[in-house]
Amino acid sequence: MENKRDSFTSKRGFILACIGSAVGMGNIWLFPARVSAFGGAAFLIPYFICVLAIGYTGVVGEMAFGRAMKNGPLGAFAAASERAGRGRALGSVLAMLPVLSSLAMAIGYSVVVGWIIRYFCGSLIGATLAPADVGGFSSAFGAVSAGNWPFLMAALVVCFAVMAFGIAGGIQKLNSVIMPLFFAMFIGIAVYVATLPGADAGYRFMLSPDWSSLLRPHTWMYALGQAFFSLSLAGNGTLVYGSYLGDDVDIPSSAKYVAVFDTLAGIVAALAIIPAMSAAGQSLTSGGPGLMFIYLPNAFSMLPGGGVICLIFFFAAFLAGISSLVNLFEAPVEALQSRFALSRRAAVGVVGVFGAVVATLISAIVEGWMDFCSVYLCPIGAMLAAVMFFWFCGRDFVEDAVSLGRDKRIGALYYPLGKYLFCGLTLLV
Repeated sequence: MENKRDSFTSKRGFILACIGSAVGMGNIWLFPARVSAFGGAAFLIPYFICVLAIGYTGVVGEMAFGRAMKNGPLGAFAAASERAGRGRALGSVLAMLPVLSSLAMAIGYSVVVGWIIRYFCGSLIGATLAPADVGGFSSAFGAVSAGNWPFLMAALVVCFAVMAFGIAGGIQKLNSVIMPLFFAMFIGIAVYVATLPGADAGYRFMLSPDWSSLLRPHTWMYALGQAFFSLSLAGNGTLVYGSYLGDDVDIPSSAKYVAVFDTLAGIVAALAIIPAMSAAGQSLTSGGPGLMFIYLPNAFSMLPGGGVICLIFFFAAFLAGISSLVNLFEAPVEALQSRFALSRRAAVGVVGVFGAVVATLISAIVEGWMDFCSVYLCPIGAMLAAVMFFWFCGRDFVEDAVSLGRDKRIGALYYPLGKYLFCGLTLLV
């Protein structure tokens, strides 16, 4: 017997959930660093172009694919393969990659969210800013990353508690609260940092673009990679959220809001982080966990009101992290429900136990684990979903699926752009 499929109850709830899935560590620890490394404001030009290209084709495509098939990757890929006359088995096998990559990414991400919770709790008692210099902050992070089991479990408990309440009762309600709060907190940090002596150097750097960076191919490649990672294109999370969407929703309009607010999240993060580093007399030379857990706390410790900034920063980072974590775990949970007809809570329990065990085991290698997932598995998952939708389903099916819920039919350029441009870009990431 099939389980009754849950769904989003409003377009706004769906959009906020998709924004929550997209806004995460890519906005906080990657985007500011790449703006700093690749020409300041000049980096925004290739980034905006890439977001426009893959948002219009890939994000819209994954949402529409999931909704048209009323299934996550397993069911959607199987149906597309059957439609193309290749049998359901081929699609089911290929779908395992985006489902497993989503699970693997979620497991690594849960370790990071555990670190964030640890640093937030440390901010409450002053421990996060206690080290005397950058070497001390590095040693402190080394100790946390070596063993953080209670806080990792706290991250997973929060995540799976939300997921157990379902799409409308859990995921939609969570993102309806935390996404506005996330933006308010980061904007507040940016406004406060703007009042600090020395912050103007950060703004001058950002607003003095190095146009020569646009002539370097790797600037465009990093912009493309940033856009893919930030918009969560991997053939899993966006697709599965689309499968919970009603037929009356205009998907291209929804995708537009997701791309705009995800981009704004990165810009606001850059406006907070780069001037904060300048106000502390430091330059932003690296991204990733080192930026969030070593260099930023070191900078906060040098600023007036740094303890409060640190507290707000890590709480906002937790909000971004938990919303992305829920999305990443949703694909394997939906796959278990679809494949084995499990109840939602049973599927959440199975994934939760497995995720907790593996996350504990891989804590020491999580950075390499996540790099492998994001650099290799996620782009392949996005490519497979694009091939299934644009190549296997055919033009009429694609245009019907994307046009559903719109006042006007999607333009004639959409299909060739998705079939050739987006599929080609997945090979370049």
